[in-house]
Amino acid sequence: MRVRKDFRILWRVLKHTQADKVLLSYVAFVFVCALLIWIFEPGITTYRAALWYCYAVISTAGFGDVVVTTFIPRLLSVLLTAYSLIAVAIITGVVVNFYIQVMENRNRDTIVNFLDQLERLPEMSEEELKDLSERVTEFRRSR
Repeated sequence: MRVRKDFRILWRVLKHTQADKVLLSYVAFVFVCALLIWIFEPGITTYRAALWYCYAVISTAGFGDVVVTTFIPRLLSVLLTAYSLIAVAIITGVVVNFYIQVMENRNRDTIVNFLDQLERLPEMSEEELKDLSERVTEFRRSR
């Protein structure tokens, strides 16, 4: 259940930043490359074999069980490798940037809340003062 929630959050982040378009166009490009490789490479006789070859190129594993020998599939392999690197870089950057912004917002909200409490220090009850003191102590330990 947690994994589904995490994927929904990730998808929302990608949609919000429009990186979902990068991901979807990348996936479409992989399938189109597989189709073209299947058509132009005489050594690849099935679409499944072409997809397997694309996976080997994307993962940079290069298993060697399927090799292309003609110009167009080789060119597509180079383009697929470059597009893979770019797509991974963009998506990773978007997710990391989003996470950093969320953490900065949380910290800013915490600091603003803390400063609000400090402004009304003379009005606070003993229980509120004790709670504030414990939070300050906890904050110092975490640093």
